[in-house]
Amino acid sequence: HPSTLQHSLATSVHQQSKLLYKIPQFQQSINFEMKLSIAIILSATAGASAFAPSSSIARTTAIRMSDMTEEPVEPDMSQSMPYMARPLALTGELAGDVGFDPLGFAQTEEELMNYRECEIKHSRLAMLAAAGWPISELFDKKIAAAVNMPALVDASDRAPSTLNGGLGQVSPVYWIGVLAVAGAIEFYGISKLRSNDPEYFPGNLGFDPLGVYPKGAVEQKNMQLAEIKHGRLAMIAIFAFAVQEFVTKAGVVDETPFFFFPLVQTLKMYTNSGYVQ
Repeated sequence: HPSTLQHSLATSVHQQSKLLYKIPQFQQSINFEMKLSIAIILSATAGASAFAPSSSIARTTAIRMSDMTEEPVEPDMSQSMPYMARPLALTGELAGDVGFDPLGFAQTEEELMNYRECEIKHSRLAMLAAAGWPISELFDKKIAAAVNMPALVDASDRAPSTLNGGLGQVSPVYWIGVLAVAGAIEFYGISKLRSNDPEYFPGNLGFDPLGVYPKGAVEQKNMQLAEIKHGRLAMIAIFAFAVQEFVTKAGVVDETPFFFFPLVQTLKMYTNSGYVQ
């Protein structure tokens, strides 16, 4: 260490000077040479200590270099939109969560769960409606004729809707029954939500009369994913049904008969409409 070296050299010079001082003829010359030697040694050791790196400086430099070489942590990107950061509330734990919330509706976990409750309810209702809409256009007239009641579909085989009209022809008893059933299901769902059941997740009402819900965690997640995907598609489909029938003035089953009628009947319908010559 520079300070130790300086001290040892000074001590050695001092001891040698005591011996030389005992000889009178060398006293004056030794004085001058000793002072000169001490000055050279001190200047040399001081210069060496000046070039010796300080431990604190070395540590600080190392820390700064590590900060400069450390790569910045990139935020997780949205799976649905890779060019955008994933919303913080969307952690991917829920089935079908691909980080899609460009408008930032869900800011907290509580808000996310409320939105998922709404989404799963609308999804299930839309799946029923997407199946019931074309079925009503196919069988409403036949069922109405069998029970001697007026048909609800119009002359173009369009189901009653807000855009098509015809909802006023539906019996008030039906609407009362729908509201009663919907209210009961909603009340039961809220009670399940507030029960603090650790096994509860949005939409888990415990309704599985056929026992099709799997027991394994992976299989359960796959079924939840399938349900939410079908529900989202059904919501788009039911909206498309209403817009399509309002624009074309024709029923969905007549617009796409190959989905709902036998092949021979479909070809006959296309022939009568001019699509097939």
